[in-house]
Amino acid sequence: MTTPMDQNLFGGPAATYLPEDVEARAALDAGTDPYAVAADHPTSSLAWAALADQAHAEGRTIESYAFARVGYHRGLDLLRRNGWKGHGPVPWEHEPNRGFLRCLHALAQAATAIGEEDEATRCTLFLRESSPAAADALEGR
Repeated sequence: MTTPMDQNLFGGPAATYLPEDVEARAALDAGTDPYAVAADHPTSSLAWAALADQAHAEGRTIESYAFARVGYHRGLDLLRRNGWKGHGPVPWEHEPNRGFLRCLHALAQAATAIGEEDEATRCTLFLRESSPAAADALEGR
């Protein structure tokens, strides 16, 4: 699905739009514990993002890092299955992309907190290149 705003006049890759994560989204929206959601939907980046954010908010940096890393890799798998070739836009404006983008941001945050600067820089740049709107929203700009 491409919209006029996603057209790349320079011939770059088309934006990638992940499919809806209906069951995990509904469970989280209903207030289900993110641990239960991740257990029921282990391929859901959204569930792992919720766990990473919760751990971060509670000061559990290593757990946040681990949860974000799992969600990031699950998201990469899903991106590839949906035509992504290792680069190109992953629009924040498309709600189903947000789980992956949140994991990427959480991974950058946790990597910074533990002094893994190369990983933090790589994830921060990857987020901004994938979706400047996501980077701005998640970095509070």
